[in-house]
Amino acid sequence: MECKNCTATLTSENNYCSACGAKVIRNRLTMRNVWENFSEQFLNYDNRFLKTYLTMFRNPFDVITAYIDGIRKRYSNPLSYFAIAITLSGFQLFILRKFFPEAMDLSAIVPNQPNASVNVDWIYDYYSIVALINLPIYAVMGKLSFIGLKKFNYTEHLVIITYAVAQFSITNFFVLSIGVGLGVNYYIMGNVMNIIMMFYIGYLYKKLYSLSLGQILLRTLLFFGVMLIMLIIVSIIQFVILVFNGGLEEMIQAEKEKRGISYIASSIINWTS
Repeated sequence: MECKNCTATLTSENNYCSACGAKVIRNRLTMRNVWENFSEQFLNYDNRFLKTYLTMFRNPFDVITAYIDGIRKRYSNPLSYFAIAITLSGFQLFILRKFFPEAMDLSAIVPNQPNASVNVDWIYDYYSIVALINLPIYAVMGKLSFIGLKKFNYTEHLVIITYAVAQFSITNFFVLSIGVGLGVNYYIMGNVMNIIMMFYIGYLYKKLYSLSLGQILLRTLLFFGVMLIMLIIVSIIQFVILVFNGGLEEMIQAEKEKRGISYIASSIINWTS
């Protein structure tokens, strides 16, 4: 018989392919063996996903350096881990927007902007793409924040950030789901989690670079400086795009109309009073 994955020759006694390592599947596809495969991959204690998730809290240094050093079977690889995180986040956003829209009212953190959540709908529509594009940007920020320390190159910083963002997203899935179920606003809890994430990434890099508390604080300040510069660059790019595609003029016109309506409403209130 031949391996269905790489066509290498197998014997009837082989349970795994000696060439590519794939499991030999002999049974017809049924719901039972699909569930067994899912359970084997994700629900048993020894699976790589659960092991990766728990170790990223206890000893993230072990997970990241293992992958960088070429150990690929002990933990989930960063792209697979990130894919699971994005899938969970996308599912969560779909459920919240469909069944809990009141939890995503942006006016809770942006005063005088009722129903402000509609302004960021495009981010949710393209959430996976936005998250993927952000990874190399975060990696650049990480590399620049630790300039002078040549322990990790850019690609290795990309691995670090991918693991960190995935860990944060998976944790967010559980924490925010519980919070929204208890009636907490999605954005308020999300901002709290973002602060926690900053501490987690600081802890992560402290472990990876073996830095003292003072050293990691200095690098954190440098990170905020890099982030500010990146935000300015992104803002300039966005402004240029708006100018060339006519979006800026539309925004100005919309703001004028909004102020005009507010002025009329205010005049009517004053007149009736």
